[in-house]
Amino acid sequence: MSEIAAGQWRTVLDEAHAALRTIVEGVPADAWERPTPCELWNVTQVLQHATGDQLAFAAAISGGPGPAEDPFAPSGRIDGDKIAGLRAALDASARAWNGVADDDPAVPTPLPQGKLPAEVGAVACALDAAVHAWDIAVATDQPSPLSADLARPLLVAARQIVEPLRAYGAYAPAIDPAAESDEVAVLLSYLGRDPRWPGVQL
Repeated sequence: MSEIAAGQWRTVLDEAHAALRTIVEGVPADAWERPTPCELWNVTQVLQHATGDQLAFAAAISGGPGPAEDPFAPSGRIDGDKIAGLRAALDASARAWNGVADDDPAVPTPLPQGKLPAEVGAVACALDAAVHAWDIAVATDQPSPLSADLARPLLVAARQIVEPLRAYGAYAPAIDPAAESDEVAVLLSYLGRDPRWPGVQL
C-alpha cells in the first residue's frame, strides 16, 4: 500500500482514538506509575503526552485551546479522574477532524511540517494515538491494540512525517525489524520501539 485512500483516514483515526480510549480505561488502579516503552516516562506521563498531542491537533485545526502543559514534559501528576482529560481531548480532536474535507490539501497541524494533506495529517494524528495506546497496553499487561489493518496506513503516514520529527525527540531512531516481523512489528520498529519490549509476546 503506497497511499492512503480518500476518506480512509476517517476510519483509521476513529480506530486509533477508540484504541487509546479503551486501553487507558483498562489501566489497573495500581499501574499508573509503571515504566513504558517511552524510556523516560511512566504510564501517567504517556497518558498526559498523548492527551496533549490530541489537544494540539484539535487546536491547530479549530483554533481552540491547546494543551495546558508541554506534552513533551509531562508532570506525571493528574488530579482527580485520570481519564477525563483524555476523553475530552479525543472528543475535541474528533470534532476538529470532522470539519475537515476528505481531500483538503492543506490542513493545519502542530507538527514542524505545518499544513499537510488531510489524509497525511489525520493519520499522523491517528499514529500518535495508536502508538501510545500500544505503549500503555504493553506496560499494563493488556492486549496490543494494533492490528495489521491499522498498522498499514499508519506506516504509510509514518514514512512521510517521522524522519524530521526524530530530531525533536518525538521518535527514537528506527531499529531493524526481525526477518519474520509482521506489519505491526515493522511499524513499531520504524518508530524506534522494540516490538518485544519486556514481557511482550508476538
